[in-house]
Amino acid sequence: MLSNVAVLALTGGHAFELGVFCEVFGIDRSDDGLPTYDFAVVSATVSHVPTRHGFRIEATHGLDRLETADLIGVPAGDPGVPQPAQLYDALRAAVARGARVLSICSGAFVLGEAGLLDGRRCTTHWRYAAELARRYPRTRVEPDRLYVDEDPVITGAGTAAGIDTCLHLVRKLQGSAVANDIARRMVTSPHRQGSQAQYVKRPGPKSRTGNLTPVLAWLDAHLHEPLTVEQMARRAHMSPRTFARRFQQEVGTTPLQWLTGQRILLAQQYLENTEEPVAAIAARTGFGSAETLRHHFARRLGSPPNAYRRAFRADPASSQRPGR
Repeated sequence: MLSNVAVLALTGGHAFELGVFCEVFGIDRSDDGLPTYDFAVVSATVSHVPTRHGFRIEATHGLDRLETADLIGVPAGDPGVPQPAQLYDALRAAVARGARVLSICSGAFVLGEAGLLDGRRCTTHWRYAAELARRYPRTRVEPDRLYVDEDPVITGAGTAAGIDTCLHLVRKLQGSAVANDIARRMVTSPHRQGSQAQYVKRPGPKSRTGNLTPVLAWLDAHLHEPLTVEQMARRAHMSPRTFARRFQQEVGTTPLQWLTGQRILLAQQYLENTEEPVAAIAARTGFGSAETLRHHFARRLGSPPNAYRRAFRADPASSQRPGR
């Protein structure tokens, strides 16, 4: 279920990350046929919550509002500022009854203080990753990830990665068509491949050569074809070794991992919008065989293709080849 969303307004919190929750879940887009959410801004203390930017957020609900939420959003705040004990109690109680919690950036420290990261993988902004791991040694911090889904605890990296994290959860629970349409309204990418590795500050100037955008566009149009790193490298006029290194630097993942991710996204579109059998979809998306598609699909999404189709099948009357 994803229909009742509450987001915390933290004293000294960051407005952008709070705004991400408001933008994804707090806007009525029913005119586009999209789901609506019962949305609320919650404060553990005062109703007018000061932000770090010199203005206040009006929180119309107290912590009791968390008792009915399907999803609780925890935006970024100052990791050095403790929250009221009753807030940590409310978060633990919410997870215990089946709610999800989703943090953005340094909001992960609130979840860590509540004990919700213990025994789980998580992420945060790369600048805070070492401190998060030091404070909460029972968690496994993955600093290169845009988001980590350890359902019911989902953690996102810094700032704009909060958009990726929220859209990931929408895609997981309500299908890629809904996530794509929300992203379209927000004028943002529905799914970014890669990791924080491409954003971490490194010594020395960045190279301005070897822009892979034309190659990525060509690959996106040829996902159905059998492709190797050698073929990609030839297209980029590089050696395979140089291409693989440049791809990792610019995209944040390996060429084959990126290719698999793009093919899975295309397979999701076919499963949601056509009646084609899995074997045919495997051929159309470059996986070759139904077995290969099932393997990668289940590994990435935790669900076999047919189960995904049953959960997110569009109206059969509207079946058509998905647009690229």
